[in-house]
Amino acid sequence: MNAPPQLSISASDRPCYLLAALFGVGTGIADVAVDDLLFTALLVLAACMLLGLLRPRRPWRWILVTVAFVPLTELAACLVVTVKPTRAQTYGSFLTALPGIAGAYGGAVMRHVIDNLREGK
Repeated sequence: MNAPPQLSISASDRPCYLLAALFGVGTGIADVAVDDLLFTALLVLAACMLLGLLRPRRPWRWILVTVAFVPLTELAACLVVTVKPTRAQTYGSFLTALPGIAGAYGGAVMRHVIDNLREGK
């Protein structure tokens, strides 16, 4: 019988996970302060694209980590700073996963193209 695959984070990926969490928290803070969904989507797109370029294997993980911290930061702002985000702002923070998908997979594709150009393919 085959054992299920173990989910482990390699030592070389840990800084990228930390960077993804910091991008998510920063995007959440910007979302609370600016309250502009398009700006929030642009920040998530850029963050996921950078992370997809840095680590193109399994780009879905950058989407999950980055986007998870946006509503968590809004929740923390609501509890700590007593800033009350609107219902639309809360739902919009979950919708930032859509530009995150485009960014992470676009960054991974760009990395593969750059690698192929370097090899002369």
